[in-house]
Amino acid sequence: MANSIQLDSNMTAHDNVTKEVVRTIYFILVLLMFCIFLYFMAVILNAFFTIPHVQENPRYKLFIHMLVNDLAYLVISLFLFISSVYFIYLPLPICYTLLSFSTCAFRITPYNLAVMSLERYAAICHPLRHAQLCTAQRSSAAIAFMWTVGLIPQLADFITFCFNVEKRIFSINIICNWALLIVNELQVVIKTITIIISFTIVGLIIAYTYLKVMLVARRIGSGKSASKAGKTVLLHAFQLMLCMLSFTSSYTEKYIIPYFLYMPIINFFLFMCLPRFISPLIYGIRDEVLGKHIRNVCSSGRFSTVK
Repeated sequence: MANSIQLDSNMTAHDNVTKEVVRTIYFILVLLMFCIFLYFMAVILNAFFTIPHVQENPRYKLFIHMLVNDLAYLVISLFLFISSVYFIYLPLPICYTLLSFSTCAFRITPYNLAVMSLERYAAICHPLRHAQLCTAQRSSAAIAFMWTVGLIPQLADFITFCFNVEKRIFSINIICNWALLIVNELQVVIKTITIIISFTIVGLIIAYTYLKVMLVARRIGSGKSASKAGKTVLLHAFQLMLCMLSFTSSYTEKYIIPYFLYMPIINFFLFMCLPRFISPLIYGIRDEVLGKHIRNVCSSGRFSTVK
């Protein structure tokens, strides 16, 4: 009996060590990719602020907004994930604020992809009106509209939360997790409806713009710009699909985690981090202006100065 207990203890200790090793390797990998993301983002921001005509281009303005939004999302999400894994307690108001901003930033990414797809649609399908339809001022208005739409469900969740809890709960410390902040079924309904409507509309916009752009590319025949725009919209669709797959995490973690303990880590990396990490690469390097700037900076090792 004593040997059996000792064997169980040794196996438990071995499992704990294995989990710690896997967790450490995972965090090193994520931090490495995050540093690469930061480097490419710094190069792209350098191009944005040093090349005059880039700052006035609505497409680049939307792209920069997406990068900054993704950066904010990654920083907050990584912090919350680490605090959850290592059982770090946070004051409830700070936890709720961080989770709310993270959720809102998560919603903004598909909205941004939809607006960028519409810009490519206008550039290819309505080239004569593109300069009129897509201006720097309208891109700023589109960004403000995205955040307004993204914040409305969060405001509704906050009102629901406040009406269903006592004031003293705001003075406690908790492990930061959305599940602990669900105090009313209406919060789940708001979140579900927002997700379904948002991703349905964005998916339809991306599908429509892709079909229209590819029809123009086929009609032109050897139109390189139309074909490239079609591939860009297709990349938007791929990134949207990765974002949508993140909603399967609650189901996979519920049913698979008893058999595979690392499922939350895999879900977080593949569906939360990876779509953001690849943005500077798939958009920045493919772009003629930004790609040239990235190659110059990488070859010289120096950032350009403001002209």
